[in-house]
Amino acid sequence: MRMTWLLPSRDRGPRLALGGLLVLLAVLLAPLAVTPASAQDASEAVLGRVFSGAGPDQVRHAGVTITAADEAGAEVASGQTDENGEVRLELPGPGAFVVALDVSTLPEGLVPRGEVSERSLNVQAGRTGNALFPLDETDGDGGVIAGGPGEATFSDKLSAVPQLFVDGLKLGSIIAITAIGLSLIFGTTGLVNFAHGELVTLGAVVAFLFNASPAGPGWHLVLAAIIAVVVGAGAGGAMESGIWAPLRKRGVGLISMLVISIGLSFIIRNVIQIVYGGGTRPYTNYNIQSAVDLGPISIVPRDLWIIILSTAVLIGIGLMLQRTKIGKALRAVADNKDLAESSGIDVDRVIRFVWLLGGGLSAFGGVLLGTTEQVNFNMGFNLLLLMFAGMILGGIGTAYGAMVGSLVVGVISQVSTAFFSVQLKFVWALVILIIVLLIKPQGLLGKAERFG
Repeated sequence: MRMTWLLPSRDRGPRLALGGLLVLLAVLLAPLAVTPASAQDASEAVLGRVFSGAGPDQVRHAGVTITAADEAGAEVASGQTDENGEVRLELPGPGAFVVALDVSTLPEGLVPRGEVSERSLNVQAGRTGNALFPLDETDGDGGVIAGGPGEATFSDKLSAVPQLFVDGLKLGSIIAITAIGLSLIFGTTGLVNFAHGELVTLGAVVAFLFNASPAGPGWHLVLAAIIAVVVGAGAGGAMESGIWAPLRKRGVGLISMLVISIGLSFIIRNVIQIVYGGGTRPYTNYNIQSAVDLGPISIVPRDLWIIILSTAVLIGIGLMLQRTKIGKALRAVADNKDLAESSGIDVDRVIRFVWLLGGGLSAFGGVLLGTTEQVNFNMGFNLLLLMFAGMILGGIGTAYGAMVGSLVVGVISQVSTAFFSVQLKFVWALVILIIVLLIKPQGLLGKAERFG
């Protein structure tokens, strides 16, 4: 007797599901497509950055004033750098601007490198220009010590580890939220879904539509995030019902399905780029916040809430897998699909639930990522490698493995910047991945399998 408590029993067919997904996306994204270019691209900005030193010894400077002026010399924006040495100046539109550093606000003993305190930028529609201001240290006698503060000692590098550890927890939490669905999908279907990153982007873009788009209702980000999660879950379910389930019924191999997922990734990513545009844009809420000092750690409330919410979601997923009927059925299908089906579990419904769950979690992770890095059509694709790394490191096909592996990837990536160049931060995570797999091929929490 088949269990009927997993999902509603009615099946309206894969074509209806896929058609519903297309209609839903069309309704949600149409306002972005029909918005006039002047309104849609009203997010031109300049990102100013003030720093000294280089590589792992780089120091960012807060409280430095940066201004932007138009071609006529009229000031159009001004602001002070945050704890990361950055300030985002919103511009009235595209065009040529002069970004200037107020040298009177620089920390004592530092001067602009090469005495360059202005940058001329030509900001295109929907784009963010970068204005970098490196500083050098003076020797007290009018001379300049190139590169700013001297090389950090080992003690200085160790003192930066607590802050970087917290930053790594934030990054790892976002990776974990998005990688759980990817891992469960593989565990229940065997599919390596390269289109999973686009579900992350979809969540971020839908939240932007309802929160910050000139064509949207301007709702608070919390409400926009809830809608994004619902849309992400619907998109995941529609992909399963409209694409993957029919392919499995036709006996299409996993390699062919992997290739199809790559093509689907390109299609969705380019559609989002055409509709949303190539610009990087922020949400209206939680964009600029002051940091709170907690001992050796400085963190903005937004990042603290990202860690708290992610932890709560991860704990909730763990409890669901251990204590609910659907969670136990899911683990049974992932462990042995044939045995689960013979014991009365409706495998198809479990797989459908996994896609709904994975799509919703990916969309939620996309919203969290958008609050820290802003929204871009390519953001999910850029995160995909780290999702795979976390999933494989923890143990492919297991939710707990994806959680642990993703946190390890995030922490190692950030902490490594205390001792090595920031350009190599993801390299060390992948090096650890290789070492772990050489020692334990099934991953940290994966189970060894016997063949023959």
